[in-house]
Amino acid sequence: MSQTPINELNDRTRTIFRMVVESYLDSGTPVGSRTISKFAGLNLSPASIRNVMQDLEEAGLLAAPHTSAGRMPTETGLRLFVDGMMQAAEPSAEERRAIESQITGDGPIEEALAAATSALSGLSACAGVVLVPKRDAVLKAFSFARLSATQVLAIMVGTDNSVENRVVSIDPAVSDSALVEASNYISARLSGLTLSEALSRLDSEIRAEKAELDNASEKLVRAGLVVWSLDANDRPVLIVRGQSNLIDEAAAADLDRVRQLLDELESKEEIARLVDSAREAQSTRIFIGSENNLFSLSGSSVIAAPYREAGGKVVGVVGVIGPTRLNYARIVPMVDFTAQALSRLMK
Repeated sequence: MSQTPINELNDRTRTIFRMVVESYLDSGTPVGSRTISKFAGLNLSPASIRNVMQDLEEAGLLAAPHTSAGRMPTETGLRLFVDGMMQAAEPSAEERRAIESQITGDGPIEEALAAATSALSGLSACAGVVLVPKRDAVLKAFSFARLSATQVLAIMVGTDNSVENRVVSIDPAVSDSALVEASNYISARLSGLTLSEALSRLDSEIRAEKAELDNASEKLVRAGLVVWSLDANDRPVLIVRGQSNLIDEAAAADLDRVRQLLDELESKEEIARLVDSAREAQSTRIFIGSENNLFSLSGSSVIAAPYREAGGKVVGVVGVIGPTRLNYARIVPMVDFTAQALSRLMK
């Protein structure tokens, strides 16, 4: 169904439509004509309001879940409201402090991103999501520790003092001295380089016969660097926080939808692709219900905004996932503020 342009609705119809949507987003329940008639300044009878609501239903902007129930906005109606009628409210000073207090330059960047996402999730009562920038780790130190005849533990320390371990398979003939030689070579010759830079220098020094490594040690160095490079490309880049916020009193009557949404949240790769599609947006992007295939079954909405590094390049996306009855006017600016705060962190 094509969307009805906002300028095709007369003033009375626009007013009633806005009141229905705002009341529904506030209560999460269908809105009746008698409820709308009680709003100050409307001066219309319930019968007149019912006629307008019927017209809005025929236009595909409202729907009645039951014959005797009130109306609620359709996804088309929500899109019309969000794009043409919503009056966004700036985050309060308390909300801004709650987000900014979690964003510090101390420790790994992933910790700050996760903390900011948790704060955003708590304030919005949604699940918070953030795409972590894909960045090559910068080597500070590297060592190998033997686990068995055929396996060693590759231990990498980054310049941000993060420590991570990966298991690497080796030939049983590799000696302990080869492990030491490979560890010393990486720490001494490749420290301060990204993984891709380290592999490039290793190749250059081997071609120039400057590597001073025997064959076994050379293979170890390469295996250690490669396992990290492949892992950096394959590791999950999406952090999800606050799924429990989706199970509240309002969701009790719609548990099937909540279960479906929680199942969908387990598909991080799919969510990452969806959230990443907001990368090209200048500010906040909103996906409502079936506008994205991933959440079409649960009828959920996604609000996401990109954040940037010092040069203005988009390096990630932050946002929230929740039911379509979100308080868009409050949450959209909150997501946008979080993206701006993360951009300041990246600089």
